[in-house]
Amino acid sequence: MRHRTGVMWAALLSTSVLAGTAGAETLRWAKAADATTLDPHSQNLGTNHNFLHHIYETLVEREVDGSLSPRLATEWHIKDGAPNVWVFKLREGVTFHDGAPFTASDVVFSLDRARSETSNMRQLHAGVAEVIAVDDHTVEIHMIGPAPLYPNNLTNTFIMDEEWSVANNVVEVQDYAAGEDNYAVRNTNGTGPYVLSEREVDVRSVLTWNEGHWADQPAVTEIVYTPIAEAATRVAALLSGEVDFVQDVPVADIERLRTSDGVTITTGPENRIIYFGYRFGEAPLKSSNVTDSNPFDNPLVREAIHLAVDREAIQRVVMRGNSFPAGVAMPPFVNGWTEELDAYPAVDIDRAKALLAEAGYPDGFTVTLDTPNNRYVNDEAISQAVVGMLARIGVQVTLASRPVAQHSPLVTSNETDFYLLGWGVPTFDSAYIFNDLVHTKDGAYGAYNGGLYSNPELDALIRSLETEVDLDARNATIAEIWAVVQADRVLLPIHNQQLAYATSKRFDIEVHPEDQPLMQNVSLAE
Repeated sequence: MRHRTGVMWAALLSTSVLAGTAGAETLRWAKAADATTLDPHSQNLGTNHNFLHHIYETLVEREVDGSLSPRLATEWHIKDGAPNVWVFKLREGVTFHDGAPFTASDVVFSLDRARSETSNMRQLHAGVAEVIAVDDHTVEIHMIGPAPLYPNNLTNTFIMDEEWSVANNVVEVQDYAAGEDNYAVRNTNGTGPYVLSEREVDVRSVLTWNEGHWADQPAVTEIVYTPIAEAATRVAALLSGEVDFVQDVPVADIERLRTSDGVTITTGPENRIIYFGYRFGEAPLKSSNVTDSNPFDNPLVREAIHLAVDREAIQRVVMRGNSFPAGVAMPPFVNGWTEELDAYPAVDIDRAKALLAEAGYPDGFTVTLDTPNNRYVNDEAISQAVVGMLARIGVQVTLASRPVAQHSPLVTSNETDFYLLGWGVPTFDSAYIFNDLVHTKDGAYGAYNGGLYSNPELDALIRSLETEVDLDARNATIAEIWAVVQADRVLLPIHNQQLAYATSKRFDIEVHPEDQPLMQNVSLAE
């Protein structure tokens, strides 16, 4: 990948400053990676959601404190006498950016689109049987069974204009993994607080305040969004005053920035786990020197790797203290988390080597590890550390590093043997993890089950969570599922992220547990 020099970026950012409206109402936002697509239902990716929340809106949204709040829906409830039906009352007087009125038909269209075959949001709506417009401002969502937690699944499902979608031939969701394109990939028409006025992919996007928006005008009326892959260049741009907000601050720069004039550092835990996934199945790995079996399919090998990875060293050296080592692939925010599940064993190299020998690999084996290098905090450095740790037990790993736009399709297309990924949990419930990462990949579930793990008995338990109304019984099932996931070592959890935002002292920006700061909520510092 070709990298721009700091001088070139400085020139580009200076141009952005001149292009923006003078004064504090323009916020210049720098991030490591751009949104990979603007099709709202194409990818279930946090970077995309964060950008699109400014252009499109959802029925409900997640507040900084984790609670749900109204957005395009003003209220919602289970229908009297119909426990399988959710009723949503819609906000009146809302228009799309092109002036078309927002109505219930747009909600029906959008939810049907989001649960269609090529949508990466499909598993969130697997329990939906039918969406019905009762009148212009009332929608009924009929579930296949009682679904008391369904509104939690709606926080990143954006509502599109049906007429605009039909007119521009974007009724079908972009199949990102297959390399498909459509008009919605680069063009938008939402109801959100900002309008996309300029878009140059991976270079610069400009969002301007939607004067027809139903909410009050915010302090920030223009956003200049600039992806800057190089960490040092992002920080330099902030220190020079060329950008106002760096969302993904390199851990190596946090303490230095704390003492820098004109900069505020805000930290907080993120609702995101960083983990490694393996290829399952008897077929040999594509990238290994073992040609007659798959080492990862042997539970002894997965246990050996679990014992070889030093999470505390990663926290101390790679993350410089800015992470929370984890023994289970879910953050503490999530329903189902316990201290017992989150416990992890001490590193034991001798035991790990013995397990490999017992599994039939006394001399270890080779494999390629695929990692993103611009998505999570120090993602490539974490992978480099794990490469060194596994070498101590004879597992020789070749690191393949790519931008997230290239890495994510490898996982969703099941083209990787061993990979790093992060997983946020916007529903704050374990079912979200099970549905995408653990359930057998079948089109509706398992979208990010990159290793093709499959356990039909576990699948049945996972699907039962969708309609279980007895919350104690449901939580017992969640615990049962986690017990199997942990025993099988389906995922190799490393840590929960801690977020750090670096902001010009002109602005106050709270750390959002979903890493989705919303610029319409930003206030000007006094």
